[in-house]
Amino acid sequence: MNSQIENNFMYHPPKDGQPEKYEAIREKAKELAYLIEEEVPNSREKSLALTNLEQAVFWANAGVARN
Repeated sequence: MNSQIENNFMYHPPKDGQPEKYEAIREKAKELAYLIEEEVPNSREKSLALTNLEQAVFWANAGVARN
């Protein structure tokens, strides 16, 4: 059995303080998303920036949940 695989694919119920961390990460990312929306011309690059920002939030929250 691989402990990393087991950990990555299991449900991680929120522990004390984690929901607040998730919210803080999402709020800061949303600020950046609005800045990108306002300042970057519509383009493939803008789409990729927003997509990668979503991925960053996902992975940051996964880091909080898994560790």
